[in-house]
Amino acid sequence: MAMFPRARRAADTHTFRLLPLLLVTMIATGGCMSSSPEDDPNTRLPRMERSDALTWARDYTSYMAEITDVELINSTEKINYEECLGANGELADDGRYSLFYYVYSPAPVTEHTRVVRALRQELKKKGYEVTGYREFKDSYYAATLSARNRSNGYSVTADTVGSGKTKPQRLSFAVRTPCMLPPGVKQQQF
Repeated sequence: MAMFPRARRAADTHTFRLLPLLLVTMIATGGCMSSSPEDDPNTRLPRMERSDALTWARDYTSYMAEITDVELINSTEKINYEECLGANGELADDGRYSLFYYVYSPAPVTEHTRVVRALRQELKKKGYEVTGYREFKDSYYAATLSARNRSNGYSVTADTVGSGKTKPQRLSFAVRTPCMLPPGVKQQQF
């Protein structure tokens, strides 16, 4: 199985010391958008270097592939650092970011239901709340699993991508970090 280094250690320790705590919304809501109008736009943000966030993303998608016994196609990884947008449209100039990362697996569609079932079971044990789930039926009703860790705001997904007609159907493993600041940067206040 193709794995990024350190995935086993990260999965075994369950500490992810790189991960400061902060709640964010699901992957579908994008970036660091606050989840309610009552949220304080000046809440202290967790701090992490972008390279450390990328290491965590690679490790966690590898962990997801490992627990479901599928391979990853490392050459398909996509790295997207995004600006964080506040509940009232605030856009800071202090370097805050959210990382959205995904990588594909060549797992055949006949395995996608098994994969999302296994992830649903395992992620619940790790403190994730399953926010979306569907088993594979066909190209219109593809497999999907979305989950968010309540304690740290990290979100993960696994879903079928590709139509099967013009592109092969693959399984995508994705993660999103909460809004974070690089270390040593003063947090802009609103």
